[in-house]
Amino acid sequence: MSAPVEPVPVVVDARGLRCPLPVIRLAQAAADLPADSVVVLLATDVATRHDVPAWARMRGHQWVGVEEEPGGDLRLTVRLVARP
Repeated sequence: MSAPVEPVPVVVDARGLRCPLPVIRLAQAAADLPADSVVVLLATDVATRHDVPAWARMRGHQWVGVEEEPGGDLRLTVRLVARP
């Protein structure tokens, strides 16, 4: 039996944008995606470290985590959960 296939992440590039635009772009992308989709937000605004987990929690999605790239860019990952 093979392991489940991880969905290919949808990448939203919000580098260079300031709050609240990165979260707005994330929400716009997520609105058209099915449950279990993985969305990666690329951002440079440090506020996204707090804004994206808060957005995920408020929307009932799963916050996966944040990684900092060598140049300082952030990769913030969320898995979308179906709404009841």
